[in-house]
Amino acid sequence: MARTSTGKRGVTEVTRREFLRIAAAAAAAGGLAAAGCGRRTAQAPPSEAESRAASPLSVPSDRKTPYMVVVHGADTAMITRLAIDTLGGMGRFVKKGADVIVKPNICTDAHGPEYAATTNPTVVATLVTLCLEADASRVRVMDNPFGGPPESSYEVSGIGAAVKAAGGRMEIMSESKFARYQIPDGRDITSWTFYRDVLEADTLINVPICKDHGVTRLTLGGKNIMGVVLDRGQIHQNISQRIAELVSVVRPTLTVVDAVRILTAGGPTGGDLGAVEKLDTVVASPDIVAADSYATSFFDLTPHDIGYIPAMAAMGLGRMTVKQSEIEELSV
Repeated sequence: MARTSTGKRGVTEVTRREFLRIAAAAAAAGGLAAAGCGRRTAQAPPSEAESRAASPLSVPSDRKTPYMVVVHGADTAMITRLAIDTLGGMGRFVKKGADVIVKPNICTDAHGPEYAATTNPTVVATLVTLCLEADASRVRVMDNPFGGPPESSYEVSGIGAAVKAAGGRMEIMSESKFARYQIPDGRDITSWTFYRDVLEADTLINVPICKDHGVTRLTLGGKNIMGVVLDRGQIHQNISQRIAELVSVVRPTLTVVDAVRILTAGGPTGGDLGAVEKLDTVVASPDIVAADSYATSFFDLTPHDIGYIPAMAAMGLGRMTVKQSEIEELSV
């Protein structure tokens, strides 16, 4: 499914030297964009918030920039960085001075990251680093765990320490910051209670881990958005459509799917290392539907097997089908 096919099974092999060259080029391009020297100089670019409200699917005019990137490799930090750099660099998503929120899955304090119930801490920390390199004014990481207090969930997941080491800030989601918002395109629900800062941030990076789920079958990017709302129990009524309607309001700027380890059974909290499969893979796209659709293949499923994916597509939130020529698949 790659745009080039110099590696096995159509996967492009990237050496460490080539990786560094790609990273340097992406950093330079991000610097030009931040300085106002990008291709779109005829008019002032829209703000990140305006861009998110208009469409989450903007793709640079440079046809070489893929719609989605899939990277395989044992070095988790490297594959995460390479995925973003190949997608156009973090400067494409984070402008100088931006207020950034990174939303991983930190649902429980029951197990460490090796159990694949929570997002890989290195993936999260690398994204924080990339945001700061793009001159974000601040980068906050947060979730609203249901399987334990946020303090212990942040610690046990390994995400708290990794984010702090990267220079980011872990935030406990205060109930006072949740507010009722309208869902203009809602078909089943017309308003809900969202975390205000998530909707007001300049950039929202959605970082789900791929895992089994007893109700939705899989937790991916769409399901991960449930962590930014209250009254989650009520979302389980007509859950696929309601998840899509939440996503229609939240509109993440970028979705990075963590498939370093995946949980194949016993989700969402897991607890059996025998149900964990190590894939050493990340998927990145500004299109949450495309990223989720691709990730279903890790479980030998299709997008139609996960109800909220076609529901999101039906609401115009992304594409379930992406041409092979629009996907860059790399191995390092």
